[in-house]
Amino acid sequence: MNILQIKERGLEIECLGRLPEDVLELIYEQQLFKLFTAKELGGKDLDLLEGIKVFQKMSVLDGNFGWLVTIGTGGNAFIPTLNKEVCEKIFSPRNAVIAGSGYPSGIAVKIDGGYRVTGQWKYCSGADYATTFTMNCFVENEGIRTDKIISCSVNCDQVEVLNDWRAMGLKATASHTIRVQDVWVPEEETFQLGIIKNKYGSAVHSFPFGAFAEASFLSVCLGITENFLEETAILVKQRSNDPSRTERMGAIQFLLMQQQKNFRQLEEQLYSLLNEYWQKHKEGHELTDEELQQFSRMSKDIAAACVDIANSLIRSLGMDAVTETSSVNRIWRNLYTAAHHSFLTP
Repeated sequence: MNILQIKERGLEIECLGRLPEDVLELIYEQQLFKLFTAKELGGKDLDLLEGIKVFQKMSVLDGNFGWLVTIGTGGNAFIPTLNKEVCEKIFSPRNAVIAGSGYPSGIAVKIDGGYRVTGQWKYCSGADYATTFTMNCFVENEGIRTDKIISCSVNCDQVEVLNDWRAMGLKATASHTIRVQDVWVPEEETFQLGIIKNKYGSAVHSFPFGAFAEASFLSVCLGITENFLEETAILVKQRSNDPSRTERMGAIQFLLMQQQKNFRQLEEQLYSLLNEYWQKHKEGHELTDEELQQFSRMSKDIAAACVDIANSLIRSLGMDAVTETSSVNRIWRNLYTAAHHSFLTP
């Protein structure tokens, strides 16, 4: 199938509640879960800006699709943190993709050679096709829980997926809760961001993780907003042919043009600052706390502005705005959900 056909299948994807098999096959074929994976591991090895722009383009096609490409590629951040053999085992397969959670809601009991892990983690997007799950745990040593947090990687066949994702939007992201009970995790299959254990990393992997995540999720919001504006333009054009609506449609067209201009300014704001930071990073300059805080504030502000753009137009779109099966309603719900991610909220 052609990747542009994804745009026509948004309702089908939402109703299914997951990505269809042929769409997953397309992702594997085009290495869309491996945008920041080394070519030796079967990846595309893109630079940061190239990858972030792919996230936006995929989200224009469909919010669920773009979100899952973004989350799947986000797992590439762990590539340098695992020893060579474990890294190759996890990331080399054609269908390799990580799902998981950074929230430490599990316990890892220290035993010689590794850990016994038990816990439950919410909101693990892509849970229904992940080949590996990552999860953060507090370490328990000799019966005493410590403040130390360890990140564990666990093969999918040892993880129970609870099909409990019931959000208003992004319904097909399979962002389910996962659970493990007394699973053995060898020491070499644990990791920590910032500790390098192989040579498969790139400049992307050493870019500050918080800013990487903010840029990634914001690009999804921008893509969904772009899709919303496209769909709104189609509806406005259709209704402009009705003589009884001419005056009202003229006002809506003017508002749409304003918001399209506003959107392009937001887009430029993100990529301008991200490019500046990326160039500094590639030149070996460490980004300051003030710069990272500035990027975080900007990301939250732009995400809020994307929601405002959609909200300024949605009430002018008649029953399409409130009909769950309409494209514009589905896109609006996806945007609202995406912009609610903790990296983008105040």
